[in-house]
Amino acid sequence: VQLQASGGGLVQAGGSLRVSCVASGRTFSRYSMGWFRQAPGKERDFVAAIRWSGGFTYYADSVKGRFTISRDNAKNTVYLQMNSLKPGDTAVYYCASKDYGLGDELQRPIAYDYWGQGTLVTVSS
Repeated sequence: VQLQASGGGLVQAGGSLRVSCVASGRTFSRYSMGWFRQAPGKERDFVAAIRWSGGFTYYADSVKGRFTISRDNAKNTVYLQMNSLKPGDTAVYYCASKDYGLGDELQRPIAYDYWGQGTLVTVSS
């Protein structure tokens, strides 16, 4: 599986941005997908995840109510819509995939099988 993230850029605080991640392969519908982010000098943190079935979504407390994860299985794509962005959201955003997957494990980086290359989101104050 290859994951290609895109859509990062520079945005002012309070603005919006949507990042996307396209997956290769024919079995996208069986992947749970996650977004993580890593700021300079910090660990890679969970942002959001969407389960392979049922449309269940999971969010870090820091982004609840501001970010929305969604997927389009016909396009092998997962999206992260980011609204009301803050300077603290500045990071490289990575997408990741996991075959199937359930609940809380989707919040742990170690649970994922494949990772994209990351896309930089910079929020200016």
